[in-house]
Amino acid sequence: MSEKKQFEKLEQVNLKHPQNTRVFTISNQKGGVGKTSTAVNLAAALATKGMNVLVIDNDPQGNASTALNIEHGTDIKSTYDVLIDDVPLAGIVKECPDVPQLWVAPANIDLAGAEIELVSMVARETRLKGALADYAEQREKDGLPRLDYVFIDCPPSLGLLTINAFVAAQEVLIPIQCEYYALEGLSQLLKNIQMIQKHLNSELHISTILLTMYDGRTNLASQVADEVREHFPQEVLKTLIPRSVRISEAPSYQQTVISYDPTSTGARAYLEAAIEIGERAA
Repeated sequence: MSEKKQFEKLEQVNLKHPQNTRVFTISNQKGGVGKTSTAVNLAAALATKGMNVLVIDNDPQGNASTALNIEHGTDIKSTYDVLIDDVPLAGIVKECPDVPQLWVAPANIDLAGAEIELVSMVARETRLKGALADYAEQREKDGLPRLDYVFIDCPPSLGLLTINAFVAAQEVLIPIQCEYYALEGLSQLLKNIQMIQKHLNSELHISTILLTMYDGRTNLASQVADEVREHFPQEVLKTLIPRSVRISEAPSYQQTVISYDPTSTGARAYLEAAIEIGERAA
């Protein structure tokens, strides 16, 4: 099938709205595996399919905010204010200018200090969960549609910001790079998730693993993909996200690859992955 035909076929797929809001934490303490690219591109792809989607940027670098063209300087109210000063999420959420039905809670460098400030706070692990529940109520009051998907983009660490994200979510999505050492460090992440399940959020489970930066020209990439599938046969999506210049370029134009070049292989792969997630039960 030609690339154009594949794209047209994906465009025609209709997704059903999930029965309840699905909240994903996108996590991997290994840096550079495509967490932020995955968060913003899946969110944009699902929004183009008519879903109501919120991205919570929970990383001090604020890269998800940049990619979605949302201002996030230190003078802007951000997820820091939500976690530390109890500012309602409704007070910081902005609509994405490029993608209808996509909302964003921006992050800025202030969030780097939140890890330390949260330590001494009451209910420090559940602050994001409470803010998200309040936001859902506020949307209902304001006559806004119920959210179908929430994606929380996390920093590459397992500190209190990531713990807040785990407690707020039901599903964990782990992007895994198709390169050597891909599974290294994953056992620590799995242990942390088990601890969260035991003590803070029994609903949390790893629902989705997405293989990223796949280079079909190398044997290594397919070996890594096979190894990951062997370990997680149910969780790994069929769709592979290729290494793509377009995916890397898009954030420098403050866009997702879905807006930047919708017919590129990268955009098509993320659209395919989003459809696969949408068609899977929570």
